[in-house]
Amino acid sequence: MDPLLIVGVLIILLAVITVLKAVRIVPQARARNVERLGRYHRTLKPGMNFVIPYVDRVYPMIDLREQVVSFRPQPVITEDNLVVEIDTVLYFQVTDPRAAAYEIANYIQAVEQLTVTTLRNVVGSMDLEKTLTSRDTINSQLRGVLDEATGKWGIRVNRVEIKAIDPPKTIKDAMEKQMRAERDKRAAILNAEGQRQSQILTAEGDKQSSILRAEGQRTAAVLKAEGESRAIDQVFQAVHRNDPDPKLLAYQYLQVLPQLAQGGNTTWVIPSEVTSALGAVSKAFTEALPKVEAVREEPEFSAAEEEIAKAAEAAAEAVADAQEAESPNGPRQIAAPSTEPDPLHDLSKDPKQAER
Repeated sequence: MDPLLIVGVLIILLAVITVLKAVRIVPQARARNVERLGRYHRTLKPGMNFVIPYVDRVYPMIDLREQVVSFRPQPVITEDNLVVEIDTVLYFQVTDPRAAAYEIANYIQAVEQLTVTTLRNVVGSMDLEKTLTSRDTINSQLRGVLDEATGKWGIRVNRVEIKAIDPPKTIKDAMEKQMRAERDKRAAILNAEGQRQSQILTAEGDKQSSILRAEGQRTAAVLKAEGESRAIDQVFQAVHRNDPDPKLLAYQYLQVLPQLAQGGNTTWVIPSEVTSALGAVSKAFTEALPKVEAVREEPEFSAAEEEIAKAAEAAAEAVADAQEAESPNGPRQIAAPSTEPDPLHDLSKDPKQAER
């Protein structure tokens, strides 16, 4: 080959390589640091950038987007000397590419170690129960410490989240037993509350039913009393309106005497009106008989007079039988007739006084 041709090809290749080295394209949300003769010169922005070949040194790209780093579980000792494993997730963003490249050698590793040490300091001042229930407090404390420490590295910590807190297996078993006991306790309380409400409702129902039953009985008694009162009043008004004579009253007395004799009474008080009424009845019978000088025929009695006579005979026999049965030494005497006036007899004679 012609030496001149070979030299020309080499010159063209060198020119192409020089052009490629002079033009650097940076994607969006990326950044690249440039050193000139070993010193920091500038940071390339997204887009097309030109550098001096063989003089400027361009470092690898740095991602300016928010990044998520999940750290492996770390053992942490709580205040009550229990070892728990805590898994954390860190959200951060590079805000200064120069500081991230020159202030810290490996900012990912630095953030991880800082997270572990800060987490141990925060959790070490809490017991297990508080640790399990205070995740928001731990997250805020971690974020504050990490944001303050990583600010000079050109990194902003946006969020720190605790992904999992795993206590020892024995503690898990004890917690499960405790939760089971709590659930049983709540179930027993709810059951007792249900029974109490049921008993209260049952008692309320019994109370209402008793009240309604008592009101019904009271209403029935009132209606019954009113009915009896009206019946007595109507009978009383009818008796006094018809103005009964002593014969009818004597007949009523004679009908009641057999019933009194059948009872267990041993002493009877017979008002004087009964004797006078009986005398009136007997007088009525004697007056009704015809008087003859020698032989008189047996008088004919009406049906009412026969019933009155039969009632008088039955009353006399009942009184005699009762006296003989009750007196061991002989027949007992009937009490003397009362001299006090009979209210019913007086009322029957004076209708106006009965109405009052």
